[in-house]
Amino acid sequence: MKINVQGAYDIAKERYASIGVDVDSAVELLVGIPISMHCWQGDDVGGFENDNHELSGGIQVTGAHPGKARNIDELRADIEKAYSLIPGKHRLNLHAIYLDNGGKKVDRDAIEPKHFASWVDWAKDNCTGMDFNPSLFSHTYADSGFTLSSPDQKIREFWIEHCKRSRTIGAYFGKELGSPCVTNIWAVDGYKDTPVDRLSPRRRLMESLDEIIKEPLNKKYNIDAVESKLFGIGSESYVTGSHEFYMGYAASRGIALCMDAGHFHPTEVISNKISSASLFIDQLLLHVSRPVRWDSDHVVILSDELREIAHEIIRNNLLERVHIGLDFFDGSINRIAAWTIGTRAMQKALLLSLLEPTEKLKAYELDRNYTRRLALLEEYKSYPFGAVWDYYCEKNSVPVGSDWLDDAMQYEKEILKDRI
Repeated sequence: MKINVQGAYDIAKERYASIGVDVDSAVELLVGIPISMHCWQGDDVGGFENDNHELSGGIQVTGAHPGKARNIDELRADIEKAYSLIPGKHRLNLHAIYLDNGGKKVDRDAIEPKHFASWVDWAKDNCTGMDFNPSLFSHTYADSGFTLSSPDQKIREFWIEHCKRSRTIGAYFGKELGSPCVTNIWAVDGYKDTPVDRLSPRRRLMESLDEIIKEPLNKKYNIDAVESKLFGIGSESYVTGSHEFYMGYAASRGIALCMDAGHFHPTEVISNKISSASLFIDQLLLHVSRPVRWDSDHVVILSDELREIAHEIIRNNLLERVHIGLDFFDGSINRIAAWTIGTRAMQKALLLSLLEPTEKLKAYELDRNYTRRLALLEEYKSYPFGAVWDYYCEKNSVPVGSDWLDDAMQYEKEILKDRI
């Protein structure tokens, strides 16, 4: 039975108008919020270096669902398919290991913009911009568990050069695509057991980062970001790049801070950190994930925490200062469906926030009318948000409701089944 999307939307508009919310404006605002979709969901963080180095650095992908991308063409086709099921504007978040090397060995300290030129050509037709990440894992020079903070100068210099070149590539993306690229540095560095010297590795990391960002780049093209982690597989007791380290580094160097939803203690949430960080740091990058037990990077769903993340961005007018990226990898389900579920969930959370009468609620709070605040927050949860979401999907020419799933399953039947 065909859904009367427009009729349901008109009813929803009236309902929201009764509490002072302009639904049309909310829908238009959502169109302009790009989500940076991560390429590594499509091939289980394999990349295209073709050196057969095992995935390392505390990164683990579980599951063996058939159909993962085996080359650049397949990955791009899969991303395009996911984009066709997701409303609104799109960005792509790319790791350095996804270079187009033409089948030739190119080590990470030798990457250049030319190795990503085909990605730029593709992006000009498929997305509004690209973000970038140096890949400081799954490499011989990362096997010790230390990269930018390694006591071995040769190893440090290798990774410093890799990150410098990554910044250059990020600026190339930003200039070619007319949208600043967020180039985010995350390093695996840490000890499995308790170290005697916690300070020296952090000093080396600081000095390495200072060398990496020494050359000023136009922020119109490239935005530098650094990402912390509480622990990892192989670095359970000590991570050099802790939250405190990177919070201080980002604030003191005037660069962006990346907060990954899975990189903190299980009882911590990044939603409660956004407002504090925004007071001291101009630009924030979010890696939205769903940790279960540990940093397991499950597919993002419309959870309470995801809604709180969106609320913090929208309620505090931080859309111009917060860059939203996704970071999960699930090999146990259809990978295109994983992208679609996660990205649409992030967009739903943002739409729910845009449909909230925030100023009215803030006024009740300031007046210490906490009873009304709580009561109305609960009542608004049952407002006809779904009708607005369906309209948003139809307006952007993507499947409404769960119809996208049939499309994804047909793609698996026709395309993915032949990948072995």
